[in-house]
Amino acid sequence: MQRAAGAVVGSAVGDALGGPFEFGPQGAFSARFPTPGAGGEMCGGGGWDPGEATDDTQMAVLVAESLLERGGLDLPDIFARFQRWAASEPKDIGLQTEDVLTNGMPWDLAAAIHFQVNQRAAGNGSLMRASTAAVHFAAAGPEATMDAARRIAALTHGDRAAWEGTAIFHELIRVTFEGTDPLKALPDILALVHPDHRGRYATVLAPDWHPDQATEFNGAVWPCLGSAVWALRTTTSFETAVRAAIDLGGDTDTVAAVTGGLAGAYYGLDAIPAHWTQPLHVPLPGFDRRVLRLADLLDLAHRLGG
Repeated sequence: MQRAAGAVVGSAVGDALGGPFEFGPQGAFSARFPTPGAGGEMCGGGGWDPGEATDDTQMAVLVAESLLERGGLDLPDIFARFQRWAASEPKDIGLQTEDVLTNGMPWDLAAAIHFQVNQRAAGNGSLMRASTAAVHFAAAGPEATMDAARRIAALTHGDRAAWEGTAIFHELIRVTFEGTDPLKALPDILALVHPDHRGRYATVLAPDWHPDQATEFNGAVWPCLGSAVWALRTTTSFETAVRAAIDLGGDTDTVAAVTGGLAGAYYGLDAIPAHWTQPLHVPLPGFDRRVLRLADLLDLAHRLGG
């Protein structure tokens, strides 16, 4: 449960910390907060209140509540919740996700048709929301958790690259819950990735890969996941991993959310600084003005991992 709560809360914390720095330059976080542990990092800005989580965590909560209320994976229900949320004008929503959720197509065609028309759907928008489902399906084993990841990803992303990245994240969380070093498990996980996408993920997940070598902006699924794994690999604590992720610049909220999910599962809930979790809150536009706080996220994690 320490790891499950760490994954859910850690992802939300990374998201809220990274949001104000989105699309900023490299090193902006450490330039503003040079001393780790000093506090004040949940600063808000860029339209976000201090401690406010973005669309990444909002969608993760919607997935969690569907899984719990429906007693398992109900894809039309998740899609309907996404649509209700998107229609309520959230502060932030990915362009691709917004188009899929508002194009009027049914749940099982919307993303596929979007991809058919645009030929671009390898953003990190399905990876960013994966923490809660990863916790829920971890006990089901590698095939089941990776299958669930792909199916939830496919609701908004028609490109299989996005499905595979989300599936890798799910399996990284699962092996971490077992007490396995997720970095050492990567070769075995890559063997479970679809052959058409295995090579590209092998590149960004390699021990010697650095985010500076990315061939796409980190809003794409490959460098986003690769950057999160790099941040976990090259640091020694939850705090330093998330700092490293935000300092990469670019799509900081999502890279930090993915990093926070992995690092939270790896180090456990107690490793997440209290001055980061205390102001944390997750508004849910379209759902009766509800706002989830730490206690609510801990309850979700407990029920998802129970």
